[in-house]
Amino acid sequence: MVFTNKHVIIAMIVAPILAILAWVAAGEFAGEDPQPAVAGMSYPLLEKSNCRYASGACDLENEDFRLRLLPDAAGSSVELVLRSVLPLDGAVLGVGLADQDVQPTAMRAADGQGLEWRLAIGSLPGPQERIRLVAIASGTSYFADASSAFLQPATGE
Repeated sequence: MVFTNKHVIIAMIVAPILAILAWVAAGEFAGEDPQPAVAGMSYPLLEKSNCRYASGACDLENEDFRLRLLPDAAGSSVELVLRSVLPLDGAVLGVGLADQDVQPTAMRAADGQGLEWRLAIGSLPGPQERIRLVAIASGTSYFADASSAFLQPATGE
């Protein structure tokens, strides 16, 4: 009965198109324009989805500032490797439970350009532990609180 009325059929076709156009127009007219980072300020990094499962890598980003955390297992110890698209002035990292106050440890530069940083953490953190990171580039601080699930061994399902 309902689908025999041509006005209902046209409304069902046009309504989603108008909704999408309204969403795009609202973003265009009322959305924020990205601003360049200001030296001396702190900005959060977005934890990407690969941080939340056993992917072997964790991507963190804020606009064009991107970092990648990777494990590097050498023997019985584990080293975390931080790779950046922009040269970093420094980076500190701490691993612990969400409600723990963790003392961060300075990472060491692994290359002469400031694009790769390393920190020996001894053993893999547990699945409930979080990684807290602060990276400094051009006087601007970027911080993240990321899951350590990406470091966990993959389980065969």
